[in-house]
Amino acid sequence: MVTFQTRLSQISKINGKVILANDYDHSVKNLETKTIQNIKQLHPFLCGIKLNFHLLLPLSAKEILKINNTAHRYGLQTIADIKLNDIGNTNRVTTEHLWNLGFDAVIANPIMGLDSLKNLVKLSHKNGKGVITLCHMSAPEARLSYDMEIKMGKKQQLYQLFLNWALIAKVDGIVVGATFPKIIQYCSKKAGKNLKIFSPGVGTQGGNANEVISSGTDYLIVGRTILNSKNPLSVAKELQLQSFGK
Repeated sequence: MVTFQTRLSQISKINGKVILANDYDHSVKNLETKTIQNIKQLHPFLCGIKLNFHLLLPLSAKEILKINNTAHRYGLQTIADIKLNDIGNTNRVTTEHLWNLGFDAVIANPIMGLDSLKNLVKLSHKNGKGVITLCHMSAPEARLSYDMEIKMGKKQQLYQLFLNWALIAKVDGIVVGATFPKIIQYCSKKAGKNLKIFSPGVGTQGGNANEVISSGTDYLIVGRTILNSKNPLSVAKELQLQSFGK
């Protein structure tokens, strides 16, 4: 069975390492049509598309499946960004629904605990699906929680614990905000080739694509910088080149 990591790696070698965060707000009409249009127009410069929780809620199962099938037709991987965090049975049922809707991976919150995370990864990998966990988010206030000092065997910051759990559970990747390049660098050195780093926050939130790529980010998650641009194709192409290190 071909894994999520393999599928994403294969398309990224051709299309670059940009994942579109198709995160519109509730004011956007014809959400399904707009999302499919984005896939068709921007797919040469993308390796995947991420759909956030608030984007999924207004859509029907039929619409979500159509979006995912369209993405797959153009070779893209799809990620459900729902910050999954619950007991084992709820996680299992939730991911079963997500896989039936055509998603390739889910973003989860490791605060659920290491054992629950291990089980989530095990079940997902049996289906050839991926699990990406939060490590440190891109918003400025993320420091209030992810930098929090905790004591679990030894004193460390919460994001360091989440990084260790990600390695132990063998998740497919971690989210580290592009606004914190030093933390990206730390995680990259600690994880080596065992984890892929996914970084949101490029552009609108202040993250610099070249800086985070050189710090160790593997994939750029970009939303408003592309979506709100006067020329989304041009911006996506430029980010694609930067993801290749050019």
